[in-house]
Formats: sequence, structure tokens, C-alpha cells
Amino acid sequence: MQLTKFSDYALRVLMYAHAAGDRLVTIEEMAGAYRISRAHLMKVVNALTRAGYLTAVRGRTGGLKLAKPAHEIGLGDVVRATEPDFALVECFATGNQCVITDCCRLPRALNEALAAFLQALDRHSLASIALKPRDFRSVLAPARRTAA
Repeated sequence: MQLTKFSDYALRVLMYAHAAGDRLVTIEEMAGAYRISRAHLMKVVNALTRAGYLTAVRGRTGGLKLAKPAHEIGLGDVVRATEPDFALVECFATGNQCVITDCCRLPRALNEALAAFLQALDRHSLASIALKPRDFRSVLAPARRTAA
């Protein structure tokens, strides 16, 4: 299983916002730091704001910050909110045309694996995976120098 880029970027945005502390961060700043499309990141930020993970402050000096403490942001919840579906195989999706669906035992095993995956994520919060601000700067600083 592979998470979509949308979920990957959502987790990275939350990590970046956490590392910034009380400082507001901008989409442009994060797009530059991660070398990600600003347009795509805007969609991610909008979804995270609607889901209650980020707070957006409007205006010339506006930006984004976490809407709640990092220890209250569960990774499983973020992934559930950002993944479009968990159709691991055709029979999980709408429009299934697999001819062995009625007698197949694979969906049970895959559902069990998916549940275990999400349960593992549920044991972690943003606080448990987030970089500290100094760590974040050291990771991104070489990328900025290379880009300049």
C-alpha cells in the first residue's frame, strides 16, 4: 500500500507548522522548503484547515498554524481525512467486476492488514513524529543552499 502524495504532503505540512511553533507559516514558504508545487500544497492546506488541523490567518501578515496541540493530532486521523479511499484491490471499490468476489477470501486478509495499518498510525501523534525546529532547519538548510 502506498499513501497518496496528498496524504504525504499533509503530514509534511503539519510537521512544518509544528516546527514553526507559534510563528505563522505560509504556503509559499513550505512549497519552497519542500520543493513542492504551490498549487498542490494549497489544496492540501485547504483540506487540513477544513478538517480542523490548521488555522488560517488572513491578511498581508497572515499564514498558517496548528489548530490544536500536536499531541491531539493523530496520524491515523490525518490519513483517514486525506486519503480518498482505501480500495486496496478491485473488489473494495465501487464498480467491482471481479468474478470471484463472492467466494474470495482475499478481502478478509486485506481488510485485516488495512485495519492493522491504521491501528499502528493511531498509536502515533504529530508530536511523536515531528522534528524539533533546530532539526528541521538543519535538514532544510542544505536544500536551500543547493537551490540557490
